[in-house]
Amino acid sequence: MSQGPSQDFAQLPEPPYYLVAFSSLRREGDDGYAAMAEAMARLAAEQPGYLGAESARGPDGFGISNSYWADEAALVAWKAVAQHLLAQRLGKERWYHHYALRVARVERAYSGPAGR
Repeated sequence: MSQGPSQDFAQLPEPPYYLVAFSSLRREGDDGYAAMAEAMARLAAEQPGYLGAESARGPDGFGISNSYWADEAALVAWKAVAQHLLAQRLGKERWYHHYALRVARVERAYSGPAGR
């Protein structure tokens, strides 16, 4: 039986668009992280040029969050939103042992069912 696309995959337009890939290794404990992550997901979705996001975290604390943006101006504007600036600061101070952020322009994208 055929299944539709997973709800975990962002539904994106045809490229080009921008990808912000945020990899992180969390510290132990929550310390407000879950509430802030939920608030940032809602806030990002309200921003002009936001296209979607995908995120996963393993039991060892390593995670990757990808957000997708219509253009570079939209992702630069998101980085400067006051509440997002606070989350960035708290991430450095409280939540992450280490993180890496990478920005790329997506020129091609492919998807399809697994195993075919």
